[in-house]
Amino acid sequence: MLAILIAAAEEGAEPSKTPFYICGGLLALWAVLVAAAGIRAHDRFPASRRVSRGVIAVSALLIVAAMASAVITA
Repeated sequence: MLAILIAAAEEGAEPSKTPFYICGGLLALWAVLVAAAGIRAHDRFPASRRVSRGVIAVSALLIVAAMASAVITA
């Protein structure tokens, strides 16, 4: 009986997965947008070195956010 109560108490203390779902969803949306832009303008995407660095920076930020939220809410 005590083991069941302890297990129930541990389940109730589980952190919310909402931050991971939001970060993961944003990352997936970003991936689709970047892929669509690359397919649409494959010969000129990204348009400049500055745009390329921006795409890389946003991608890295979203990846780190998704990974961190996955670890924190695990």
